[in-house]
Amino acid sequence: MKIKITKARPHKRKPKPTDESTLGFGRLFCDHFFIARHNDKKGWYESAIVPYGPLKLDPAAVCFHYGQAIFEGMKAYRGKDNSIYLFRPTENIKRMNVSAERLCMPAMDPDLFMEGMKKLVLLEKEWIPRGHGTSMYIRPTMIGIENALGVHPSADYLFYIIVGPVGTYYATGFSPTRIFVTEEFVRAAPGGVGYCKAAGNYAASLLASKKAMDMGFTQVLWLDGRERKYVEEVGTSNIFFLIGKNLATPNLSGTILPGVTRDSVIQLARSWGTTVEERPISIDEVTAGIKDGTITEVFASGTAAIVSPVGEIFYKGTNFVVNERKIGPVTERLYNEILQIQYGEKKDPFGWRVKIAGP
Repeated sequence: MKIKITKARPHKRKPKPTDESTLGFGRLFCDHFFIARHNDKKGWYESAIVPYGPLKLDPAAVCFHYGQAIFEGMKAYRGKDNSIYLFRPTENIKRMNVSAERLCMPAMDPDLFMEGMKKLVLLEKEWIPRGHGTSMYIRPTMIGIENALGVHPSADYLFYIIVGPVGTYYATGFSPTRIFVTEEFVRAAPGGVGYCKAAGNYAASLLASKKAMDMGFTQVLWLDGRERKYVEEVGTSNIFFLIGKNLATPNLSGTILPGVTRDSVIQLARSWGTTVEERPISIDEVTAGIKDGTITEVFASGTAAIVSPVGEIFYKGTNFVVNERKIGPVTERLYNEILQIQYGEKKDPFGWRVKIAGP
């Protein structure tokens, strides 16, 4: 499918940030975005890159009333030689189509997805920051837009991609975070949509996150929805524990998002000869392990922060301090190696890096 490109007029374009230290995360968006439409009868049609602006949707659009809304999170990186790289984009495309299937939405054509994303990133490449730790965030989204009430899958869909420059996800950068274990709320339950990147999952997490942040914590550690016994995710990221010499993370049971960075951490650690266990991990095992020193490192993994060290876990009135609130050597090595692969600074034995521009 041919992608029509309509460029924004020069006087309508936004000024590019001059101080990369003030970028923050998710506050700035580039001058163009990619859109494509789908109809049950037509399939995918009208793909285009157009000037960034508001969407015109009917008040009765299905996405507003019945939650047919999914998205992904990806990044583009600028290497030292001015090359532009994507990191494992085909995995995000696959995962978005898994989310689409669960929410009765159409699969996005992988070739159209990739082509539209590449063209958009290259059109906006001057927005990609140059500092280490900065990148261009890529947010593909799909929503049901049929204007009809009554619980049913939409007959019409809009797929779009917006992009913008970002700095570090947390204002404190790569430093240990404080985590609150919630027993009151759950993120997902067996048989639900916990393994999907669905907008409703994030809406349901907001209250617990707000309560945790109001108490001075960075994120929430979710427990399973059935027994409130086993750890699942931390905030919007996957969680890892260094237990002795082995790395452990909760297994994918249908209630946990299968993170692309999670999989990257597992593959990278195993390539070093580290044993990585994917299994149920109880909160009691975690607190006991931190207390007796068998758990020496805890970190979260995700596209936004890559690898984020955890310095404290608060559970049932007790604060469990990890590694004296210091960043552990395994956490730091994983963070640095993944970052170096993403920026093209070291060899990529896994074939994760996709070069889309440069020498």
